[in-house]
Amino acid sequence: MISKQFYHTLQAKVRQVEQATDAELVTVLAPASDGYRYIPTLWAALLAMLTPLLVFQLGFWLGWYEILLTQWAVWLALTLLFHWTPIKMLLIPKKVRQHRAALMARLQFIEQGLHRTHDRLGVLIFVSVAEHYVEILVDDGVAKHIDNAQWQQIIDDFTARIRKGEVEPGFIECVTRTGAILADAFPPTNDKNELPDSLIILDKP
Repeated sequence: MISKQFYHTLQAKVRQVEQATDAELVTVLAPASDGYRYIPTLWAALLAMLTPLLVFQLGFWLGWYEILLTQWAVWLALTLLFHWTPIKMLLIPKKVRQHRAALMARLQFIEQGLHRTHDRLGVLIFVSVAEHYVEILVDDGVAKHIDNAQWQQIIDDFTARIRKGEVEPGFIECVTRTGAILADAFPPTNDKNELPDSLIILDKP
């Protein structure tokens, strides 16, 4: 999904950002936030149930056993087809995709320890590629000084680049712009590094 060179480039960029601010920045990349196996399978089953109507409309007269085998074959073929990621994501309702990705982002905020940083200055940049989802989550210490509206344009621009397949340059730009806001609000007062700088890549669900 990403190159080895980009992995090290992003790590260096995060280190550079943290040298200019007291905030702690963590980056997480997920291929997808859910396997979404049930919805494509359900669509395949529903369409397979319509197979007898299509068979009769085409003028074929089959016995019940042949129709049953045809339904099974259609269900199996459509299930395999609908689990192909480009098609699968089209079948998943947008609200479901957004909900799963938002839930994963909040889970990662806790799992990566962003709620335990000194002065509550943890910042998470979470990206879920399949859903074209980007979120910047901040702890209380950051939220008190920076309005969420300041992050929205960064999120929108990064999301647009993901849709174009520009994950790597979009990520670098997002980290750079996020760092500029953090440096202005929380200039460095001490030399510390509480959380990892390297990109955290989640396993595919």
